[in-house]
Amino acid sequence: MTMLGAIILCGGASRRMGRDKAALAWDGVRAVDRVAALARAVGAEALVTAGADLGLPWVPDDEAGAGPVGGVLAGARALGVERLLVLAVDAPTVTEQDLAPLLAAGGCYEGLPVPMVLEASAIPADARAGWPLRRFVERAGLAALPIPEGALARLRGANTPEEREALR
Repeated sequence: MTMLGAIILCGGASRRMGRDKAALAWDGVRAVDRVAALARAVGAEALVTAGADLGLPWVPDDEAGAGPVGGVLAGARALGVERLLVLAVDAPTVTEQDLAPLLAAGGCYEGLPVPMVLEASAIPADARAGWPLRRFVERAGLAALPIPEGALARLRGANTPEEREALR
């Protein structure tokens, strides 16, 4: 069986939220811990946070401010597994059911590059930190699955206090 590793993207500046999204409490649990628990619940045998040391295994981004692709690349190298689940720390209300289609088929959802599931071998050889995540997804050849009914807000996550309040 192919080992699944999870990368939790945590390197953003949280400017729109006004404070660190990874440390925000959701029902008394930090966002990063909720996302890590979800990754484990869906079968991730190893995980790293990319971009920030939050008390879990972590890797620094390849370049500060280089965006999520840098986190994906650093996380993939650190994990060294064949299959990757990439999650955003700002989407701590995503459910196992939301991820089930991605885990079954691989890919991402239409219009949303994260969460994504991909084979490490699909990572473009020329991928670089700083690439737009959509370019990475396109060049990796990931399928774009339809968004499950009722899941859009959870999958998009919360980048502002208003979005956070709507998800709570």
